[in-house]
Parts: sequence; C-alpha cells; structure tokens
Amino acid sequence: MAKLIVYYSRADENYFGDSMRYVEEGNTAKVARMLSEIIGADTFEIKQKTPYAKDYETCIKEAMADLQNNARPELVEWPENFEDYDEIYLGFPNYWGTMPMAVYTFLEKYTWLRKRVYPFATHQGSGLGHSLKDLRKPCRGAMIMKGLAVKGENVDKFPENVKLEVERWALYGE
Repeated sequence: MAKLIVYYSRADENYFGDSMRYVEEGNTAKVARMLSEIIGADTFEIKQKTPYAKDYETCIKEAMADLQNNARPELVEWPENFEDYDEIYLGFPNYWGTMPMAVYTFLEKYTWLRKRVYPFATHQGSGLGHSLKDLRKPCRGAMIMKGLAVKGENVDKFPENVKLEVERWALYGE
C-alpha cells in the first residue's frame, strides 16, 4: 500500500506549557519527519497561502476567527497523484479540540473512499480532542484508524521517547 504523510505545522512563536518561544520547525513537522523515517512514506506539508502571524497571540486570534467563520484558507499547493495513496497519515496541531481550518481545506478536496486515515496530533494537554469525530464528514468512505496524540513540548524535551511512541503507534497500532 502506498503511504503519504500529510501534515500541517506551525513554526514561529509557539506555546510550550509554561512559556512562549520561537521555533524554526513546528512540533507536528518534527513528528511527521520521525514517522517518515519509521515507515518510509512520502510527505506533504499543508501550507496556507496567507499564513497566520508569527507571534502567538495574533496567530491564535486569526485561527479562532477562521474556526468561528468555518473558513477554508487557500492552500499554496496540492500533492501530486493523491489518488495513488491508500494510507494517509494526517498530522496537525490540536486547535480548540479539532484540526486547523487549512486541514479541512485539504480534506474536502479529495475523495476518501477505501483510504485508511491515521490521524496524529500535537497538543499541550488536549490530546486529539474531537478531531477523530470531525474527520468522519470530510473523509466519507475512509477507515479512520486509531489516532496518536503527542504532547508538543515533549517533542524537543524527550525526542527518543516520542520517537518510540510514534513507532509503537505506526508499526503496532499501540
């Protein structure tokens, strides 16, 4: 089965439990890279044409407005030959219990019949929220598999532990 890791991630100023700091690469991107090393899948990053602000406070206001307006931000590009992939590993940061709206933009473009979707989220305490339920509508016909929730601050603090957690989930369904 052909595998594709699709993820949305945010660099710049991020919240890490008790403080803010700027990062060059977002936590979800780091987990996607780990996953790619483990399963050998292709990767595709979902990028908005108009990215959210670099500072955290403005970013969350923009992202909340998109959520409240049920917005579908325009994306920079789309993966080639998406229909050729059977297994989609879908990564995103948990925004208010669900996926960022740009992920919905991506999901609603495709037909999901007979695809397996493996969701994974980074978070600061909210786990997967209600994102598994939220995936069912745009991914009609797909099998939504067990998800993985990774605490964002642990990606840098305990990378080997996170990699083991990703490996157990991806290879053994744990």
